[in-house]
Amino acid sequence: MASSALGAILAVLASLIITANVLVAIALLQLIQKSGSKGLYFVLNLAVADAMVGFTVMGLVMDEFSQPFYPPQIFCVLRMAFVTSSSAASILSLILVACDRHLAIRKPFRYFQLVTGLRVGVRLVGLWLVAAIIGFLPVLTPGFQKISTHEKCSFFGVFHPTYMLTVFCVGFFPALFLFIYLYCDMLKIASVHVQHIREVEHAGLAGGCPPSRTTSDMKAMRTVAVLVGCFTLSWLPFFIASIVQTACPECFPYKVIENYLWLLGLCNSLLNPLLYSYWQKDVRLQLSQLAAGVKKRVLLHLGKGRHFPGRGTKSLPTVSCLRLQD
Repeated sequence: MASSALGAILAVLASLIITANVLVAIALLQLIQKSGSKGLYFVLNLAVADAMVGFTVMGLVMDEFSQPFYPPQIFCVLRMAFVTSSSAASILSLILVACDRHLAIRKPFRYFQLVTGLRVGVRLVGLWLVAAIIGFLPVLTPGFQKISTHEKCSFFGVFHPTYMLTVFCVGFFPALFLFIYLYCDMLKIASVHVQHIREVEHAGLAGGCPPSRTTSDMKAMRTVAVLVGCFTLSWLPFFIASIVQTACPECFPYKVIENYLWLLGLCNSLLNPLLYSYWQKDVRLQLSQLAAGVKKRVLLHLGKGRHFPGRGTKSLPTVSCLRLQD
């Protein structure tokens, strides 16, 4: 019963993650075609990575509904490797988004010269290579695998504690500290910009022009801050509890980590597209235009289904004659 309930929760969560990120990805693709902004590719990559998290979780949903299910060891290792790689790609994408916003605020006049298509492509390829290495390291190194029998596919069921500690301490906490550093530095730069603009306004040199650059910088910084905060609240409890679990298996309930804290971490892949669609005005407008286009097509399709040829052919000449008379 508990396994079916967990499977149902995972199924709903994975469906929401996939739907939200696919919609945001479509909106971002259309926005990139209109604006040509290279920095949006990092946000698009974040949506793709989060969507992949949803797809990989669907495999675990099938396992939950198939209990008791005792797959081969290599099957579980590969399945959890895909889950870990997708989650790592999502976290690394958040880092690239934060770095991109930091560069735009720190060097606004050289931003478009520094962020070229080639450099963006190299960074994205490197991101996925690093994510693949992190996720598939236990596949390449059997010493990082945990020999277990009659256990379902899970992090603690297939990965050795050494691998878990290595990923958590070398991967998560440096990423968190980098997030904090970027946010604090952006806050410092934005406060300096605001102070300079206030000095110009007091001197009477602003000419009544709004500080559009500083306003956009503050919005970008606020978006990154919210993303970092949600990332920390979503994943930090899972990583801390996992470190305690690997160091002292009897000190923390295993089921709490597996069934609750990990679900909290997965919610970050759902929060990312929701936050971007809310905070980013361009993404929000593009999603509204996309929804309006879908609604228009549906109404046209329904209108064609209700159209009667006999009545339509009689009413058309009357309308055209009225227009001609006007």
